[in-house]
Amino acid sequence: MVDLSVNIGSVKLANPVMPASGTFSVEFSQIIDLNRLGALVAKTVSRGYRAGNPPPRVSEIDSGMINSIGLPTKGLKYFQDVQVAEYKRFTPPLVCSISAESIEDFAAMARDVSVPGVEAIEINISCPTRAPGGGNFALNEEHTYKVVKLCREATELPIWAKLSPNAGEIGAVAEAAEKGGANAITVSNTILGLKINIESRLSHIGNGYGGISGPGVRPIIMRMVHQCSKCVKIPIIGVGGISRAEDVIEYMMAGATAVQVGYASFRNPTAMIAMIDGIEQWCEAHGVAKVSELTGSMIDHPPRDTYEAGMMGIS
Repeated sequence: MVDLSVNIGSVKLANPVMPASGTFSVEFSQIIDLNRLGALVAKTVSRGYRAGNPPPRVSEIDSGMINSIGLPTKGLKYFQDVQVAEYKRFTPPLVCSISAESIEDFAAMARDVSVPGVEAIEINISCPTRAPGGGNFALNEEHTYKVVKLCREATELPIWAKLSPNAGEIGAVAEAAEKGGANAITVSNTILGLKINIESRLSHIGNGYGGISGPGVRPIIMRMVHQCSKCVKIPIIGVGGISRAEDVIEYMMAGATAVQVGYASFRNPTAMIAMIDGIEQWCEAHGVAKVSELTGSMIDHPPRDTYEAGMMGIS
């Protein structure tokens, strides 16, 4: 029997598969057994009520989807009074995702969501459409360090910093998050994009720009996970275009300890359960006793000489 458990710092997960924030709610329990998931990641909450961005909020693209939801939420008190109790009907660790307008309020939010039932906090410092002009903290090493450090000082719960693929040097941002005291990093949020209706000449997204997710972004985020794994020692949670068990295994080989799933659940709400089953089957077929052994197991090698590779029949 394969040991599917993984550890994100002090948080033990029964398996490496969990939902990405904003793509999941307790209503999924009507379709799948939530107790089978590695963790439950709640939708991002901010202090006050947020209506979210104007519709249309989502549009399909060839390789996935583009969205600009705008982090709608009923606010902190609703999360504390209602949502925590809803999630605690299930056994996986509850991860609270938070957002704020300022570094100081991020820290205050980290403090205020540190209530019984919450086992880790994911700080969403990377939503690309919250301030499409470039306002998220994870675009900059110094801002990332400051917000993570202040959050670290505000709570004893593990801090997971969700990074942005839109940063120029994501490895440097990952290092800043680790230096600030993050217990893990989530790599990454969506990639800022644009889809235009050529008849109306308007964006397909009400907010103009949107975040791209789905299988098309997977090789890009995979590369970032691998790069970050060379820069930090804290666990990495990979997220981007994961559709099947083989994608999870690939992310783990690139350096991820666990993964988050979003787009695939919109297409198939049972996708995460199929991935968990598929990982176990793959490990059994390949003689892997512990799934955690896969993390960072990609074989790095220097590029071969061009002519030597050609002589070997590599095309």
